[in-house]
Amino acid sequence: MAGKDCPRMAAKIGFIGAGRMAGAMIEGLIAKNVYSKDEIIACAPTEATRNRMTQKCGIKMYEKATDMVDLADVLVLAIKPKYIASLFKDEGVRLGRNHLLISIAAGVKLKALQSYAPESRIVRVMPNHCCMVLEGAAGFVMGEGCTESDRSTVNTVLSAIGLAAEVREEDLDAVTGICGSSPAYLYMAAHALIEAGMKYGLTEEQATVLAAQSMIGAGKMVLQSGMKTDALVDGVCSPGGTTIEGVKVLREEHFENAMIHCVDACVKRSIEMGKE
Repeated sequence: MAGKDCPRMAAKIGFIGAGRMAGAMIEGLIAKNVYSKDEIIACAPTEATRNRMTQKCGIKMYEKATDMVDLADVLVLAIKPKYIASLFKDEGVRLGRNHLLISIAAGVKLKALQSYAPESRIVRVMPNHCCMVLEGAAGFVMGEGCTESDRSTVNTVLSAIGLAAEVREEDLDAVTGICGSSPAYLYMAAHALIEAGMKYGLTEEQATVLAAQSMIGAGKMVLQSGMKTDALVDGVCSPGGTTIEGVKVLREEHFENAMIHCVDACVKRSIEMGKE
């Protein structure tokens, strides 16, 4: 049975599950030279997924988690929450003191994860799907017993797919609202800008490139300029110019309040799902 403490590891990181999010993380780790393809392993129950990951990333794949959990001391739990109990109870996965378990399973709290792997150090992560283009945002929580070395490992892994912030577990519902779900809201904003561009004669391709790049640039300005968002808005709004007219409309339409209410609804549902 898998899970006895193992003095020698064949890989540096293993993925329990190889879906889209795990695949993006694996690609990022290889692209950023965090780990080589020979240092990464993963498991997936379907042959099609195993073949796809082997061909795309060149990593060694296994059918069952029990076949690979003792081969790496860092494990990423990347399966749907409804399958976690079966993984440990039915499949018989056992993790030991040597394991650092990084869970990206939405809504599954540290206490529940610890009940399945009481001897392991556990980290809970809420990523977003922009990690698929290595521009993800993630919040993470270090469980009891985690070390500074573990924190460094988590930061290294998450930095391969974007930016991450350490938070308290009770903050993860807010993280869900402002980074886990927010790409959808921003896509809606991009869609509106694209439609407006086409309305005034731009092709869809032209409008898409210009709107998307403007969103990328705005995000970098927020991160890198050192300026508050209000100051950034003022910096674009020349007196008597074009931008200020658009900003007036957004304020009249209560744009910022709508965004806050949107996050409110998301956080509320995240809390409900956590209780379920």
